[in-house]
Amino acid sequence: MALTAETESRLYRSLRVAAGAAAHLVALGFPAAVAVLARPGSSLFSWHPLLMALAFSFLMTEALLIFSPETSLLRSFSRKVRVRAHWALQLLALLCALLGLGIITYNKYLNGKGHFVTWHGLTGLLAVLYAGGQCAGGVLLLYPKLMKNWTLAKLKLYHATSGLVGYLLGCASLMLGMCSLWFTTTVTGASWYLAMLCPLITSLVIMNQVSNAYLYRKRSQH
Repeated sequence: MALTAETESRLYRSLRVAAGAAAHLVALGFPAAVAVLARPGSSLFSWHPLLMALAFSFLMTEALLIFSPETSLLRSFSRKVRVRAHWALQLLALLCALLGLGIITYNKYLNGKGHFVTWHGLTGLLAVLYAGGQCAGGVLLLYPKLMKNWTLAKLKLYHATSGLVGYLLGCASLMLGMCSLWFTTTVTGASWYLAMLCPLITSLVIMNQVSNAYLYRKRSQH
């Protein structure tokens, strides 16, 4: 028996709600697990994985999920409030990422190791720099008159698209970090694969959210 359009719509919405709930749990659960593994304070290095997990897994994920129509924790608030919360979370994410980058750079300096010589290091550096640029680009949405030849709708679309690229870079950095010697000696077997699934799950949810927003804007223009 074929499903009606209304039933398909409800099923799709239910799946999106379930996926969004999973993303919230993963966004919080992954940094919590990293904190247990790294034991922040036990060494200078121990702060690096925690800060990066907080930046790209928790804060940045929640900053993007704020605009989800199904699973936003602030969906009952006005868009103005959600935008301000998005800004605050993104700035906190950038601060954590900069601190994490600074700590690992100084730690390598103390131990006489090379800087940014691995794919993890290079991707992490690019993700942090990109996040800084993305935050700076967000200023244009607050002052759209600075870009006279661009409509606010276009600025929002490009900001969301470039933000997705930056988020995926951050997730890629986390996954490469889980291939490091420190992580692979600490987490083994099925636990390692479960850890690798965490940034994949949140990435898929965020990509679906951004693509749906793009399609919605397309339809509203016709």
